[in-house]
Formats: sequence, C-alpha cells, structure tokens
Amino acid sequence: MFPLRDQIPSQRPPVMTLILIGINLFVFYQANLQGIQVTEDIFARYGLIPGQFDLSRPFASVTPLITSIFLHGNLAHLISNMWALWLFGDNVEDRMGSINFLLFYLLCGMAAGLSHIFFNPTSLVPTIGASGAVAGVMGAYFILYPQARILTLVPIFIFPWFVDIPAFVYLGIWLVIQVMGGTSALAGGAVQIAFWAHVGGFLAGMLLHRTFLLEDTTE
Repeated sequence: MFPLRDQIPSQRPPVMTLILIGINLFVFYQANLQGIQVTEDIFARYGLIPGQFDLSRPFASVTPLITSIFLHGNLAHLISNMWALWLFGDNVEDRMGSINFLLFYLLCGMAAGLSHIFFNPTSLVPTIGASGAVAGVMGAYFILYPQARILTLVPIFIFPWFVDIPAFVYLGIWLVIQVMGGTSALAGGAVQIAFWAHVGGFLAGMLLHRTFLLEDTTE
C-alpha cells in the first residue's frame, strides 16, 4: 500500500515540515557528493550504532540519536520517508505549531532510536533514517485524525487499485506490519529494516503528542 494524499487541508503553511524535508534533502546531497567511501564514513560517524551506545558518555551517545535521523542510505529511502512526512506532517504541525512540532519530531526520533537499541543492543551496524521520527508523526496523526481518508494505491498483481482508507485503518495496518517484521527479526529472520524503531517512534507519537498541542482540544 502506498499513500497518495489525505483529505484534510492545512490551515497554515507547514513551515517546519518543509524545513525538515529541505534539511534531509541537503544532507543527502552532501553525504553522497564525494563518493561511497565518504558516505559510509559519515554513516559510521553519525549513524546510530547500538553496540557503541554508552550512557556514561551522555553527549557522545545522545548525538547519534539525533544525527542519524537526517541520514538516508539511498534515494528511495529518502523519498519514502519525506513523502510520509509531507503527507502526515502538515496536519500534525497545524495542531502543534512549528517549534513544538520540531521538538516533537526530534523526541520521537530519539525514542525510536532507543527502541532499536533495546531490541538490538549488540549490533554494530549503523542505523540511519528519518522513519522513526516520521513514525512518531504518524502515531500522532493516528490519534488526532482517525477518520481522515487516505487515498491509497494498492497494487493488485500488475493492476493499480486506488481506494480511500480511513486513517486509523491504514496506519493500524502499517503498525501491524512493523510489529510482524520486528517479530520476524527477533526470531532470526534476515531483515535490514529497523522495524522496532518504527514501532517505538509510532507509540511515542501516540503517547506524547498531547504535550505538544497548542491547545487541549477534544480528539
């Protein structure tokens, strides 16, 4: 399933959402400008490596929780994350305001990183990507706009099928897929996706979003 658009227009320009997308695009361009060896060095230095996480060195440990959010392995990885941020972020930013949305986004990204560390404490593979932070935005959307309709492309063999799906159904299915993927990884399956980071970010968004709302409204 691929989400194409929702049916809730933004009330204000999504300034911070656009800024975050712009930063990710700029970082991706800069990280890939000087060849694959430099890119891999950047991932090793600024990516999140669970096996190197050490709370006795708070700054050195916390920094990758943030910097890893702005790194992406390839163009498809970048585009998929930025599209989801654009699709769901504008409405969540509407409810939070730009600064609160930025703080919320970063906090969800850090929660996602900690979730990944919890389930992969000895891994020495650098983990990168905005998907955990974006999952937090999706978690907030899940609570704030459960009845919103998401126009979704569902491929049936070679035929495209376009269907409006309630947000709580689309995002609920997405969450179940992440849990299933994470469970497969725990059972020894070969996966290259940080499923538990997605789950951790999504749950953080669900639980923490209210703290960042501009006003306490009935959801």
